[in-house]
Amino acid sequence: MNKRNFIYTALLFSVFSFAFIGCTKNNDLHEINPTAGYLKLASGYAAGAATKVEIYATDSAFTGYNKLYIALYDSTTNAFVENAQIVVTPTMDMTTMSHSAPKENPSSNIAVNKLFPCSVSFIMPSTAGSWTVAVAVENKVNNKTGSVTFNLNVKDPAAAKMFSFISMIDNSSKYFVGFIPPAKPIVGINDFEFVVYKKQSMMMFPADSSLTATFAPTMPTMNHGSPNNVDPVHVGNGHYKGKMNFTMTGLWRLSLTFKSGTTYADSTHYFDFTF
Repeated sequence: MNKRNFIYTALLFSVFSFAFIGCTKNNDLHEINPTAGYLKLASGYAAGAATKVEIYATDSAFTGYNKLYIALYDSTTNAFVENAQIVVTPTMDMTTMSHSAPKENPSSNIAVNKLFPCSVSFIMPSTAGSWTVAVAVENKVNNKTGSVTFNLNVKDPAAAKMFSFISMIDNSSKYFVGFIPPAKPIVGINDFEFVVYKKQSMMMFPADSSLTATFAPTMPTMNHGSPNNVDPVHVGNGHYKGKMNFTMTGLWRLSLTFKSGTTYADSTHYFDFTF
């Protein structure tokens, strides 16, 4: 290779190298934020864990099943912490008494897209007292532990997303049922999901799978139902899933019946859903 060709080749290599580096840096700068599109509900520091904690959701906290996403950051570098054990504890302070609520801790110590999915099913609004959610963090990266407690304002949604009932079987067992509406409802077949918890004590509301469920969707303003619905079945951790057929837009009433074997536990409650 003569000197002239060598210089030409070197220049081309330099140009492509700078272009590659520039593209790489540009991609780094435009890395997708995993919290984009979510609403930040709370932010604070779990001091003992040297970790910043933020809680995100798709909406403000409401009475019912709230899907939450916890983001952890190293308090020094602000880098995402993606390996941690997290325990959430909701508490309602009613001055003369306190109680908890159903919750789902993250199912893994490893974050999903840098976030830790969990849930809290608030069983009453903040008008009845004061809700707090404590987040205990065991940071597996720095091997430190700590916790932080947040105050959350919980409101009743326009259409109820949770109801409770006392079982007709023993007239004492209390169940809480939370509706999980389809994210993008359509005219046609939609997923129908709800979660069931049984009150064990004022502080314990474990997921329940002991009941079978049937449902009937109707349009109360139009006085008709729909065909091809599939009754929900338990799929794990208190969650029941089925199929509901919306034949048109408008107000739909989803009436639920719960049984233990052939004995009725409840058949008086429903969820209203409009789209």
